[in-house]
Amino acid sequence: MASALSGDELRALAEEQAALRRIATLVARGVPPEEVFAAVAEEAGGLLSVEFAALGRYDPVGTVTLVASWGRTGQHILVGHRWSLGGPDVATLVFETGRAVRLDSYTDTSEQLTDVGRESRIGAGVGTPVIVEGYLWGVLATFSARGQPLPADTEARLANFTELVATAIANADSRAGLTRLAEEQAALRQVATLVARGVPPEELFAAITAEAGRVLSVEYAALSRYEPDRGVTVVAIWGRTGHNVPFGSRLNLEGNNIGTLVFETGRAARIDNYADASGPLGDLARGEGVGAAVGTPINVEGRLWGVMTTYSAPGQPLPADTEARLANFTELLATAIANAQSHAELMASRARIVAAADETRRQIERDLHDGIQQRLVSLGLELRATQAGQPLPHGELEAVVARASDGLRSVFDELREISQGIHPAILSNGGLTPALNALRRRSAVPVELNLNTGRRRLPEPVEVAAYYVVSEALTNAAKHAEASVVHVDLDTSDATLQLTIRDDGIGGALPSQGSGLLGLRDRIEALGGTLHITSPAGNGTTLRINVPLDETGQDSG
Repeated sequence: MASALSGDELRALAEEQAALRRIATLVARGVPPEEVFAAVAEEAGGLLSVEFAALGRYDPVGTVTLVASWGRTGQHILVGHRWSLGGPDVATLVFETGRAVRLDSYTDTSEQLTDVGRESRIGAGVGTPVIVEGYLWGVLATFSARGQPLPADTEARLANFTELVATAIANADSRAGLTRLAEEQAALRQVATLVARGVPPEELFAAITAEAGRVLSVEYAALSRYEPDRGVTVVAIWGRTGHNVPFGSRLNLEGNNIGTLVFETGRAARIDNYADASGPLGDLARGEGVGAAVGTPINVEGRLWGVMTTYSAPGQPLPADTEARLANFTELLATAIANAQSHAELMASRARIVAAADETRRQIERDLHDGIQQRLVSLGLELRATQAGQPLPHGELEAVVARASDGLRSVFDELREISQGIHPAILSNGGLTPALNALRRRSAVPVELNLNTGRRRLPEPVEVAAYYVVSEALTNAAKHAEASVVHVDLDTSDATLQLTIRDDGIGGALPSQGSGLLGLRDRIEALGGTLHITSPAGNGTTLRINVPLDETGQDSG
């Protein structure tokens, strides 16, 4: 049976429990962590009758930072002091093993604390790990005076304090996490409201960049748009204390920097030390005096549009969850950009449709006025003059009637030509296959057709759209592409019209700069289809059209 505790042991146990209750009370009250840290160092040092007690936090960069210290003679190491890990010392051994460690003599250690310790005649040291929710947060260490060993139960008694420290840190992290989450959600709601209101892009870009910078507590935040020529343009920037980067700055993508890494990989990227960055973007960021950086891509409808980047101050690493938190902002931003682009494209499409309709109407008016109307007026005047004049001999009357008949036939032919210009007769009468064959025969560039439509007539709007896409593509190939052959492949076997038009010309076509294909894209999209253009310089141009087919098709036979 175990022997009863002595009076001294009972007093020591009571003192320890009292010290632990005082710390537990601070933890329960939710006082700031630094207050708990200072109390732990003082209570542990005084209770264990050691020379020094210290609490350190491990940093991601291989260092340990002092967050609290206590000295029996009033000597303290300044809070915030940082040491590099390495060598046979308490902090390094705890970090490497994750367990409590003991050094019975500090005479031969390489720890930077040794210099302070020698002045204070430190002898032995014991350190216990501070484990917070499964990860090694820091170390609580006590040091005896020189020549005085530490008791065998020092590790176990220190562990009681580290458990309270871990609880305090976890509680503080939880409170901070809830506060941070609330702030982040509030910021995201503000941005979502701007997106829903459809504010101008430049206003939205500035707002979302500022909100991301403030919520993530970084030094700088920047939003940049990628350009087709491997360039990048800064469209918004925010700095905690201002910045010197001009809005609209345009730089080349090269070197080792966040913008280039995201562009080349399409994924989030991180650089923990921007002193190693290079290229124009790296030089620009270093000029602002930054430490680490994290960037996340902005993908708009499957296309890499740009990058949002956050930068910390020198010596301050960015938290591990920065990428995920930043992605919440870029997702909203991508939605806003897609909405703005869709709205702009819709407005441009409407304008093109109105302009095309007006131009077609004017052309018909000119054709009717300059040709048919004048011919009809002339025939009417001739017939009226014949009616009002003296009766003509039979032969002359027949000649007048013959001229009027010929004139009417000519007017009919002109009307038919105008109607064919609007909607080719061969397309109406024979369908898409004979109409495309007629285009092939008239084309200035050789055309190879591969048509698989079966005997089925396609819906009239689909046939008209496909006809004009091929017609425009052949015209462009002859006028601009310097092509030697055009391949036209059409298939309707899976309830979808799939049309591909390829030429072997010089490429480099830009549909956004005045091409007639813009109007055709409007026509295709109005049918629920898509028109994609690929035209790399020097490698020809390819058009791919997909249009769903409804049940209005009919057999031609």
